[in-house]
Amino acid sequence: MAEPQDVHNEQVQKTQADSETAERFIEEKHIGERIRRLRLKKSMGLVELGRHTGLSASFLSQLETGRVVPTLRNLARVAMVFSKDLSYFFDSEPAPVFRIHRQSERVRMPQTGVEPPTYYFESLGYLVADRHMDPYFAEFVPLDEGIEPKAHIHPGYEFLYLLQGELMLRHGAQDSVLEAGDAVYFDAGTPHSYRCAGLRPAGAIIVTMHQPPQAQQPLRTAPQAGSRPAAAPQGRESEGKNTSSF
Repeated sequence: MAEPQDVHNEQVQKTQADSETAERFIEEKHIGERIRRLRLKKSMGLVELGRHTGLSASFLSQLETGRVVPTLRNLARVAMVFSKDLSYFFDSEPAPVFRIHRQSERVRMPQTGVEPPTYYFESLGYLVADRHMDPYFAEFVPLDEGIEPKAHIHPGYEFLYLLQGELMLRHGAQDSVLEAGDAVYFDAGTPHSYRCAGLRPAGAIIVTMHQPPQAQQPLRTAPQAGSRPAAAPQGRESEGKNTSSF
C-alpha cells in the first residue's frame, strides 16, 4: 500500500505544467495566427506594428510564426493597438459561418407595403442569424402605365447585379437603365426606386448593408512606463434586420 506522502507527490506531479505542456497550450490557441489576422485586417506591416507596440519587427515575426512564446506584457501591448482585451487571444474561436440556402427552401415574398408590388424577392441569407449583409434575388415585374414605383431609403449601401431583362433605377434625381450584366453600387441613404424597363420581368441579385461602415478607430500606441492607457471606446454592435429594405 502506497504511503499518503507518495500519493500526494504523484498528484502534484500530474498537475504541474511543464514547459512542453505550456507551449502546446499556446500553440493550440493559435495566438500568432490571431495577431497576424489583426495586423493584416488593418493592412499593417510588421515595422508599423513594432512602432505602436515598442517591439521589434523580427520579434513580432517570430511571435506570429510561433517561434517564440509570448508574455502577457507583450500580448497586452498588441491587444491595446487593436482595441482588444487579453481574453481575445485565449477565448475559443467561433466556428466559421457556412450556410447553404437551397432554392427549393426559399420563400418568394412581394415588396412590403406597396400595391401593386414593383418586385418580388427571396432572401439568400435568412439562415444566418448575425449576418453583416443581406443578399436577395429580386424579380421586377412590368407595371401598368401611370403607376410610379415608390422610392425609399435605408442606412448603408446597396449593390445590384442585373441577371436578365432591363431595369430602370432612379437614385435621387438620376435615372439609369441597366441591362443584363450591368452592376451598380450606391448610397442607399439617397431615395431610390426600381422599375422594370422591358416587357418581361427583370431578375437581379441585390446585396444590402443596413448600417454604414463604422469609422476606423485610431491605432493605439503602447504607453510609456508610468503612463495610464486611455479607456477603450464603448459601443454595441448593430443588429441586422430580417426584412427587405432594397
